[in-house]
Amino acid sequence: MIDSADVRRIALSLPETVEKEAWQMPTFRVAGKMFITIPDDETSFAVRCPIHERQELIAAEPEKFWVPPHEASSSWVRVRLAQLEDLEELRDILVDSWKQAAPTRLLDAFPGTE
Repeated sequence: MIDSADVRRIALSLPETVEKEAWQMPTFRVAGKMFITIPDDETSFAVRCPIHERQELIAAEPEKFWVPPHEASSSWVRVRLAQLEDLEELRDILVDSWKQAAPTRLLDAFPGTE
């Protein structure tokens, strides 16, 4: 089963990613911008996601993607770890969030994150 240790390991493998505690939870940042949080009981994680894409994700897979009421106006979505198919899907989700936060110089320098 995929767990928060897998999230941490993959996140920290992405270029220039650092872990920093904020709001009593682990957060992961690139160039000072947060792109992942592991809230509460570590059964889910939150990633950056444009609001228009978020609605589509939730509609397509509501058992996997969700947004708590206090994050409704943000550009973040939560992902239930138990609903992920495999580590490749986890990596794809984390890389997509990383790409939204990473500066252009990193995107150009690390094409393997495509």
